[in-house]
Amino acid sequence: MAYKKKLPLDPVTVTIESLSHDGRGISHVNGKVVFIDEALPGESVDFVYTDSRRDYAEGKVVKLHDRNPHRVDPACPYFGSCGGCSFQHVDDAEQIQFKEDLLREQFRRIGKVEIPQIWEALTGPHWGYRTKARMGVKWVAKKGRVLVGFRERRNPYLAEIDACKVMHPIVGEKLTLLGDMIAGLTIKDKIPQIEVAIGDSECVLAFRVLEMPTTEDKQRMREFAHRHQISICLQPKGPDSIVPLDGEPEVIPSYALPEFGVKFNFRPAMFTQVNYDINRQMIARALAALELTKADRVLDLFCGLGNFTLPLATRAGYVVGIEGDTPLVNHARENARLNRLDNVEFHVADLTKDVRDQPWSQQKFTKVLLDPSRAGASEVLHNFKHWRPERIVYVSCNPSTLARDAGILVNELGYQLVKAGVMDMFPQTAHVESIALFVKP
Repeated sequence: MAYKKKLPLDPVTVTIESLSHDGRGISHVNGKVVFIDEALPGESVDFVYTDSRRDYAEGKVVKLHDRNPHRVDPACPYFGSCGGCSFQHVDDAEQIQFKEDLLREQFRRIGKVEIPQIWEALTGPHWGYRTKARMGVKWVAKKGRVLVGFRERRNPYLAEIDACKVMHPIVGEKLTLLGDMIAGLTIKDKIPQIEVAIGDSECVLAFRVLEMPTTEDKQRMREFAHRHQISICLQPKGPDSIVPLDGEPEVIPSYALPEFGVKFNFRPAMFTQVNYDINRQMIARALAALELTKADRVLDLFCGLGNFTLPLATRAGYVVGIEGDTPLVNHARENARLNRLDNVEFHVADLTKDVRDQPWSQQKFTKVLLDPSRAGASEVLHNFKHWRPERIVYVSCNPSTLARDAGILVNELGYQLVKAGVMDMFPQTAHVESIALFVKP
């Protein structure tokens, strides 16, 4: 804590020059860059330091002198203290513009590639969209209450919030009720988190428990679940240990893609997209861009539980899905059976390693879809020399690694970038989800 005492205490007045990749205002003080929360370009602000390192400093606005025309008043009373959102002070249209500008800049600077055409942004509900989350839980004896929600901004402590406007209302409007219920349990201090999994018509909350609840605890949880039409499960160990409360049926959340006639079952801890509206639009855009026919053999890399693979199988001749997580692959196979799709196969493979000796990798594919994690897909791209796909759609949750990989595809492998664009999967945050189309000239 002695380090913190060295921070200047007096507010400093600066003009904000630009925005960082995570949506913070950028300014300079005595030649050092300062990243300032909730500050927008062109604004004159007073800020106080919250951290100072050798190469940069951080701060927060304490007084606003000039307002950027795109500034709006945050809709959530916890904005600024809760770390779940970082962009509520920016109007919706400008949030999209920021993300498109960032995408262009990253492609140009990191990938040395210009985006010839920006796809129209995919947008959906700005509030109540989040159907998947891992919420923290903490018994705070001094306050005599259990906190449920997200971490404070740039702080490991849970924020003291009573509701969350970006979460689906079935959970987002019940955080206080959830906390009150947990506060009445004997294990109120033995529940560190809740995995939220909301399907089209189901809501499952998986409570991570460091100690098993008593019979009375279980009854209290059961009554809460029935009252609010949700399912509560217990997770005593890893994700595979999630089970319903004694005597309760197992509720399997699911979501459908009506346009493609497919439905997905998933387990609470499995990765799914958090925004169903954008997910449906994203899949439709990706498949349209691939221009599929029954003559196509398609490779879906980082396929997860088959979010793209199964819709692909309804349009293409044959689809191969590859994923490194064995439980996800098993579930993807089960979903393929559920949807009676027999022109699809799944394989487990670590796509950060050399996969050239694997039988599926020695086949040829006319089209490829990639949807990697934040780390991107650079290790697997060298295989494209063998596969030689005509069209590639790359879906990304990290514009910097997409830009890096675009540079490889264009400058090393000879693909042409046709278009790229953003998809507003996480409104009110600076998180950028994007999509790009590459073709072989």
